[in-house]
Amino acid sequence: MALQSGRLTVYVAFNCAILALFSFTSTAWARGSPNVMSLLQPYDFLYYSGVRAYFSGEWGKAAELLEKSIATRESLFRVRRQCHDDCMAAGTEALKKLGKLGANINYIRYSITGNMIICLNNAPEWSECLRFCIGRSVTHVGQLPVSADIEYEFGTRNPYNFLQVTYYKVKKLQRAASAAHTYFVANPSHLEMRNNIEKYRRMDASHRYWLVLYDAALQLEANSEWKQAAEKWKACVNETLQQTEECRVQCEVASQRLPEDRGVDSVDGVFEKAAALSLSLLSCRQSCVTQVATRPGRISAQEDFLPTQLEHLHIAQFKAGDISGALQTLRSLLLFYPSDKDSLDNLQLYHETLGGDTESQSAQPEIVRYISHSLQEKKLLYFGMENLDFTFTDPVSTDAKLTHLLSYPFLFVLSAGGPVPQVGVTITMDDEMLNGTNRVVLDGVMTEKECDRILQLASVAGSLGDGYRGRRSPHTPHETFEGLTVLRAVKLAQEGLVNQSDAKLLHELGDRVRTVLHSYFRSPSGLFITFTHLVCRTAVTDDQKGRLDLSHPVHVDNCLLEPETKQCWKEPPAFTHRDLSAILYLNDDFDGGELFFTNRDAKTVTARVKPSCGRLVGFSSGPVNPHGVTAVTRGRRCALALWFTKENVVKTDEETEGGATSSRNARSQVTKEKKRERGRVTGGKDEL
Repeated sequence: MALQSGRLTVYVAFNCAILALFSFTSTAWARGSPNVMSLLQPYDFLYYSGVRAYFSGEWGKAAELLEKSIATRESLFRVRRQCHDDCMAAGTEALKKLGKLGANINYIRYSITGNMIICLNNAPEWSECLRFCIGRSVTHVGQLPVSADIEYEFGTRNPYNFLQVTYYKVKKLQRAASAAHTYFVANPSHLEMRNNIEKYRRMDASHRYWLVLYDAALQLEANSEWKQAAEKWKACVNETLQQTEECRVQCEVASQRLPEDRGVDSVDGVFEKAAALSLSLLSCRQSCVTQVATRPGRISAQEDFLPTQLEHLHIAQFKAGDISGALQTLRSLLLFYPSDKDSLDNLQLYHETLGGDTESQSAQPEIVRYISHSLQEKKLLYFGMENLDFTFTDPVSTDAKLTHLLSYPFLFVLSAGGPVPQVGVTITMDDEMLNGTNRVVLDGVMTEKECDRILQLASVAGSLGDGYRGRRSPHTPHETFEGLTVLRAVKLAQEGLVNQSDAKLLHELGDRVRTVLHSYFRSPSGLFITFTHLVCRTAVTDDQKGRLDLSHPVHVDNCLLEPETKQCWKEPPAFTHRDLSAILYLNDDFDGGELFFTNRDAKTVTARVKPSCGRLVGFSSGPVNPHGVTAVTRGRRCALALWFTKENVVKTDEETEGGATSSRNARSQVTKEKKRERGRVTGGKDEL
């Protein structure tokens, strides 16, 4: 059955070759292969056997089996890669012999996996080559896919947890230390291992070399050793590309589960099922970006991992005087960020300095291929999402500039500078004045009378510690904190405890702010209120002398900021669903309490905003906008904090019971969890 869509119909010759097909049934396995003395056993069986021996107290046997399971898994990956390369090479040789295709050849539809064309009539040869090649080194059972539980065990390095105990029991203390640290790196919250971290820091038995290069390059940068830093960054880029390709090859060669049959009512034919399998393969290949960019112990990847390396490499090469290399790296970086102002300005500077020489310097071929393959895969995956009910989560954030080439309408990108629809509202500060991205300060959003009404509502109905489980001083002992939600205000109004018109105004202010920011930031999708919180901070009398703390520490609204590494991790307890943040100020009769923005180091202040009645600050909730609040040293500072999401999801109890309209659907609040690590900056519900 053919796909019923004219939007992505591509034809290829029916008798074309699949890069690695045709005559390699004799060629590929005639070449060299991994030198193994016996067939590899299933590593999941070895692991389970080792765990069984562990719980039986057979320490020597357990250590042997656990070691063997780890080594077998690594060998299996190497065999798969070698067989992939051998079959690919044999198929390429066969392709050269094929020559040009004739004009009278039948055509069929095809799917692209990177630069590989899968032709159904030649798939058996490709499959046979891999099956024969891998079968020379791995048992039939060892080739079967392992369970998700086993993948999780090895992904979290749990075999090393068992190994460190068995090594200790058999008095192999050096190996025990190495295994313990290897496990700890991936499980930093494990208290039993934490105490020995300094002792074992450099003994990771399963380190990721590209991350070692990354950290070393950062250190060289900090010491202004630019030439050495450039060398490290270049090695880091190459190693990252190599590891990404290694991961992608494993997706192609590893055993895959066939797509599930939808039952007797299914109309899927052979092409639909083949497309589903192909899309699963592409999805696996795309996930490699996340896997390579995820540090051990994290559950989220470092954003824009490869582009970040290229940014650092460009700076280091320029500082080291390697202008030619810096220009090539800059052109590579522009493939990710084609409209980045700083990069375009730098390119113009090179053009003015070097003249025509800049035109001859192109981007790195490896980066060009990387982006080309990724875009081809994404286009097919998005096509599958729209037409084949395929589920795919893009591992690259919507901030990454690769998405500009895809042009799909559901991607959420803010673009500051739109019109302000409310009469009397003026733009006081924009991105340029605030030294950042997607930031704005607007005045005149509320009148003095409206500010007074909401201030009175806060005085009457505000609850100490609201949003912080009743803790009246959640951020600093020098200030008390009060809060009020829209839902609680409406309930109090229904009970006659507060003025109903004031509660209604509090509710309407959320829609007013949403309308203004939706227009100014030219949001391509709707904006939906996810939480609204009226908050007041009051300086504790006679307790302000010598204060050095903040009213609210520096943080990011939708990820966990780690100032030491300048990374921001999109994982709980952060409110990862937030896309846009806003603060609507109510007064200015206090000292301190200024909002300030910083770089990712949480120290370098880039802009400050002084509160006043009716002043609105809006900014994107992501890692480009770390922010905090200076100490309130006198008086009471009140503001309305709001957060928005681009997704129209299930209403919260607050929005439903508060009488919100359909335009205010919002995501349920994420349950707060205990901080997982030191060094991460988190905030409470107000976060402003």
